[in-house]
Amino acid sequence: MAANPDSDFVALMRRHNQRLYRTARAILRDDAEAEDALQEAYVQAYRALPGFRGDAQLSTWLVRIVANEALGRLRKRRRGAQVIALDADADVAEVPMDPDNAAQPERAAERAQSRRLIEARIDALPEAFRAVFVLRAVEELSVEETAAALGIPAATVRTRYFRARALLREALARELDLALEDAYAFAGARCDRIVARVLARLASLRADAVAEHQSRGEQPSGGEAGEPG
Repeated sequence: MAANPDSDFVALMRRHNQRLYRTARAILRDDAEAEDALQEAYVQAYRALPGFRGDAQLSTWLVRIVANEALGRLRKRRRGAQVIALDADADVAEVPMDPDNAAQPERAAERAQSRRLIEARIDALPEAFRAVFVLRAVEELSVEETAAALGIPAATVRTRYFRARALLREALARELDLALEDAYAFAGARCDRIVARVLARLASLRADAVAEHQSRGEQPSGGEAGEPG
């Protein structure tokens, strides 16, 4: 960090903001608290930068700082509750998860809805899996980079990432099954509207048939709607 540390640090923050925010958000599951954790982590990083020796990549070092800050906040938030540390050696129980068209507004709305669904399902992952999944799948870090950033063995990263993907597939499949049950739904007001329109059409056909019979001087036969006798 050379002559103008403030401008250099601004550039550093802008370059790493998204990855670090996603890390904090994956741990805390709260937008506002993730921002607070990110802010505090940056302050810590700024103070520690003179001692940064480059033993790890800068991005990995920053992820580790924000992960520690987020975990610390999680422990404070859950006083007395068990918090699974990211570096825990014990295996984690697989708890079930809680149940160029870009310019087109409807496509954008569909993507936004899909994004919210995926974010909700990621939030529902067990704590030990979320940060691993976000860094591997969303930020596309390698296994080794993720392990270094979170301070866990590479084998643990592989295991948790595999399980996280399986849990997400299962949860999204359930969502799809529920959505398919409602696909092309035709009930309620839509059903009532069609019934009313058909009845109105039948009444019109009957009236037309009566008028045609009368014009011929015939008596209506009372046959099928719209079919003159």
